[in-house]
Order: sequence, then structure tokens, then C-alpha cells
Amino acid sequence: MSSKNTICLWYDGTALDAATFYAKTFPDSAVGAVYRAPGDYPAGKQGNVLTVEFTVMGIPCLGLNGGPGLPHTDAFSFQVATDDQAETDRLWNAIIDHGGQPNACGWCKDKWGLSWQITPRALVAAIADPDPAAAKRAFEAMMTMTKIDIAAIEAARRG
Repeated sequence: MSSKNTICLWYDGTALDAATFYAKTFPDSAVGAVYRAPGDYPAGKQGNVLTVEFTVMGIPCLGLNGGPGLPHTDAFSFQVATDDQAETDRLWNAIIDHGGQPNACGWCKDKWGLSWQITPRALVAAIADPDPAAAKRAFEAMMTMTKIDIAAIEAARRG
């Protein structure tokens, strides 16, 4: 592990599956070292995958197969800035089509319960518009969406 600061994500025996999915789905992502337990532990047996080093869009992570005790919550999420609707659709659909669940305002959960915000840069620009009325229209449009529709956000921003 070369990074001094790494995000540790808890899984119930599925860290390698999750890391492999992230590596296939997101650019600048990869699976690194896989470490097997040298002995039995509360959530597994000797030889089971204990931890997996991986990166998600350049962010170093460690998947820990700690067992069922600590499920993911929305208190932690990856926010992915997308450049256009095609990228937004591809990433959103990859998560949803792989056993995930949609949520409001560009949020979704992957099949392991980890939350993702698929956030087009156009949305951020629209809700930060210096015209408060334009920003409010874009924000109100976003509040009605699950996956973000950039054309609808831009239309709302224009009024």
C-alpha cells in the first residue's frame, strides 16, 4: 500500500467482486493486491479474501471483508463528476444494471449498498448560476429527478 491515506470500505465477503466491478466500470480504476486471511477470524476462515487494495478513479481504497455487522450508509458516497449525458447514462446504468438501486437527485446505490452520486458538471454549474432565479429553477428541476437529465437541467436554467 503506497498511499498514506486510504478509504477503507467494509464488505460482507464481497470486496473482491466489488473492486473488480469498479475497476471495469470507472476510468482510472484498478484492482491491486488481494490478501488472504492467515487464520480464522469472526467473519471468515483462513485463506478467505480478507482485504483487497483497489483504486476508484484514482482514489486509493481498501476493501475489508469484515462481515455483515456494518452495512454501508448514505453518510458516505462517491461523487462522480460527468462531462456529458452519455457518460452520466453509462455510469448510472452500469450501477443500476448490476444490481443497484436508483435514488433521488443523481444518487444511486450499487449492489453492495455503497452510495454513488453521478453528478454532471452541467448540474453543478446550473445550481451555482450567479442568477438566483436560474439557479433555483435548475435546483427545483433536479429535485424531481432520479438520474440527472442535463438537457432538462439546462432548459430549467434558461427558464
